[in-house]
Amino acid sequence: MQKKLISMVTASLVVSSAIAGDRGVDIVTTGQAVLYYNTMATNATGTASQNLFGTAMNSDNTARDNTKANAGVQLNLDANLRNDFTFGSTINYLGTLGLEKNLVNGAMQNTNAGISENNIADDIYLSQLFIAKKIDNTTLKLGRQELPLSLSPFAFSENWNVFKNTFDTALIINSDIEDTTLVGAYVAQTNGNGFGHDMSSFNDLSVNNNPITGSDGIAINGPTYMVTVQNRSLPLTSMTLSYYDVAQVQTATNAGASIIWGDVMVANKSLPMGLRIGIQGGSIMPEASALKDTNAFGIKVGTSPIENLTLCVAYTTVNDGSVQIRNTGGVKTPLYTQLVMNQNAITLNNDTYLLKAAYNTGDFGTAIAQVSISTDNSVAKRDFTDMEFVYKIELGGVDLLAAYMHQTWSKTVATVDAQDIARVVARYNF
Repeated sequence: MQKKLISMVTASLVVSSAIAGDRGVDIVTTGQAVLYYNTMATNATGTASQNLFGTAMNSDNTARDNTKANAGVQLNLDANLRNDFTFGSTINYLGTLGLEKNLVNGAMQNTNAGISENNIADDIYLSQLFIAKKIDNTTLKLGRQELPLSLSPFAFSENWNVFKNTFDTALIINSDIEDTTLVGAYVAQTNGNGFGHDMSSFNDLSVNNNPITGSDGIAINGPTYMVTVQNRSLPLTSMTLSYYDVAQVQTATNAGASIIWGDVMVANKSLPMGLRIGIQGGSIMPEASALKDTNAFGIKVGTSPIENLTLCVAYTTVNDGSVQIRNTGGVKTPLYTQLVMNQNAITLNNDTYLLKAAYNTGDFGTAIAQVSISTDNSVAKRDFTDMEFVYKIELGGVDLLAAYMHQTWSKTVATVDAQDIARVVARYNF
């Protein structure tokens, strides 16, 4: 397998060189190198107890502590093929540098359901491979690619993990109408995202209906179609409206669902103290009569009262529908109250309040303090508080992030009512 992979890479480089030499096609190479470390611990008692930075194992050789790490390299190859055709691809390597031998007991992301110590071919996967064609003000992009949250709020690439998740999709973007962007997409599969996720496996999108664990997904066996309209005609205002038609959700009736989501943002440097106001809302509407619509609404206000200081308050509410407000290709939400690690508490049947402060010190980095408080409106009444401290700085061209999260619940489940997470990430973009 390793020899075959090396042969394929060599052949690709030979072909690329021939194209560049004979036809004048330039291949632009960019990428990033990443070191990622994450450790979690609950306050469970007895044999389920955990420690931050620990690697303890249970008697059955399963991990007791939850400490994960990755070393990864991402390589982007992009080319202009002339006649308004472009090509893009992204090759990823995911490893651990052997950290699992003494410092961690798992990986944040893996390939082929594991990290190989012997065969580099098993640690490599292709996350993007697409061809795009531009015709006047219209661009058609076909293949495996990233989708942004701003234009696809329920099927988007998440940037919190080592590498982003991607989608097999056909995307068309048009800007013929002044101040307006029209986007249409057919979305087929995704490699998803999550802790210990297999990034080389592309599967159906899924809707999630488990408000407690966030782990049980319902597969979308049929196609997903999306239409988004983004308009900036009004002064200082950006308005986005998205509609999804989700076919063949895997339920007893195999019925589909519709999703509609809108976002209005008012922001400009000319406003007093850098004022920014956002309003969002929408609904997931399953066709099956036994399932209830999920409705959500959110508002946020941001300001910069003094130089380098940014403040933000936000509120979101989600009713007791049958499906969570969550990315069909990952684990996060499009809600304003989404922080680093609070998604499982805000997706269904809750009211959540957020307060955030960020201070940019310049050469000494940016310090962020943020807290969300979620009121559980279900029968369980297990309210949730998430306090997060994040520090970002660039040193020697390397982007460093250090984060600490302390989470508490108002009621104990399986002896757990508190959890701590620590994360350190280093990224070098080239």
